[in-house]
Amino acid sequence: MTGQSRYQTTLFPEVLDEAVGRDDPVRVIDAFVAGLELEQLGFSKAIAEEMGRPPYAPGDLLKLYIYGYLHRVRASRRLEAETRRNIQVMWLLNRLTPSFKTIADFRKDHAEAIVKVCRAFIRFCGEQSLFGAELLAIDGTKIAAVASRKQVVTPQRIAKMNAAIDRRIADYLASMDDADRTEAGSVGKPVDVAAAIEALKAQKDQLQAQAQDLAARGLKQEVMTEPEARLMRTPHGHAVAYNAQTVVDAEHKLIVAFDLTNEGNDLQQLHPMAVQGKAAVEADEITVVADTGYSNGEHGALCEQDRITAIVPRPEVVNPKGPQYFSRDRFSYDHESDTWRCPAGETLSLFKTSQTQQQKEYASRACGACALKAQCTNAARRVIVRHFYEDEREAMHRRAVADPSWMTHRRETVEHPFGTMKWLMAGPRFLVKGLKKAKAEFALGVLCYNLKRVANILGVPALLGALAPSAA
Repeated sequence: MTGQSRYQTTLFPEVLDEAVGRDDPVRVIDAFVAGLELEQLGFSKAIAEEMGRPPYAPGDLLKLYIYGYLHRVRASRRLEAETRRNIQVMWLLNRLTPSFKTIADFRKDHAEAIVKVCRAFIRFCGEQSLFGAELLAIDGTKIAAVASRKQVVTPQRIAKMNAAIDRRIADYLASMDDADRTEAGSVGKPVDVAAAIEALKAQKDQLQAQAQDLAARGLKQEVMTEPEARLMRTPHGHAVAYNAQTVVDAEHKLIVAFDLTNEGNDLQQLHPMAVQGKAAVEADEITVVADTGYSNGEHGALCEQDRITAIVPRPEVVNPKGPQYFSRDRFSYDHESDTWRCPAGETLSLFKTSQTQQQKEYASRACGACALKAQCTNAARRVIVRHFYEDEREAMHRRAVADPSWMTHRRETVEHPFGTMKWLMAGPRFLVKGLKKAKAEFALGVLCYNLKRVANILGVPALLGALAPSAA
């Protein structure tokens, strides 16, 4: 079988709309964006001025980005190429072909508005009763930023580089006595030792200035080409990254809240993410489950105040001095007397309180003559530390261990959305610099995940029907 000649003229030209099926997901993108109040969301040029050349409508560029991220096409040059070769994109944009610069500037200039678009779809999901609003799962993942590890500056690295410069300067000084012989015997251009030493001293001064700047701002690290990103620990080592947070409703595994931070761990994320999730599903009371990285007693107390039941296991208790010593689990705490009982039966009393670190320290005078001291500590006495919010932390832990299925629900609910989003990102790595713009890119990933999920749950025809009133 052979196709038609590419030079054949037809009497009745094909209509572009006929090339896109009635249940094609691209129609969902068109209907969703058509129903948005783009000007209220913060998009500029939503209403064209009477004079001058009309700009590209922000709705068209927004459709292009949603389509691109939904089909693993994120770079502006590749999106430009899609406008010239992809029938679905031609249909979506009415054959508009904006340049890659126009496409890239739209994402850069409308970061906050793009985040609001994602949250608008989350509200739409709530209006369609797609949230169970009973159990939420919270989790985070690291997504690489647009920077190399070589751009990370830390006091330790500065000290190491200073030491290397000192060694090079010493080598140059040691070779100055042999400079005449070296120049006489060399075939190539002689080395200007004095100039080389001055250049190294200038580098050292620059490093010293960087160290003083870090100390003045209270920073432990800075990424020179991406100051808002941080060097973070990932499953594959350390990388310059951002910490992406999501809250997923257990009913249909839809993301109901999200955020992007530059904090290297999840310890301060439990309460803010739980509150965002609770507000998104509009529940009076809610249960949230998270892994050990979120174990924070203070946040557990804040969750209780906001009628949020947090289920978070604490990390395994180990003795940092070594496994040969008793762990804190071997000591029992008495609330009434505010004391601890050690394995030898002695009492550890309160001797220090730190408001800054929000903790108390307990010790006993009986350690010196204790027969079990060799199994307890190599210091003069054993010290037990208890946090102000230890009871709330233990309450979250007891809920988790009382029913192990909570952790199973957490894994099943919150982990696969990250896998899908990272697959859609085809990296995964952000393409833009700065926390605000990276958050907008993450929001596009969340929006596309939710779009795919809702289309699978309701079906494209039903989803188009639900969007129709908004699009009218």
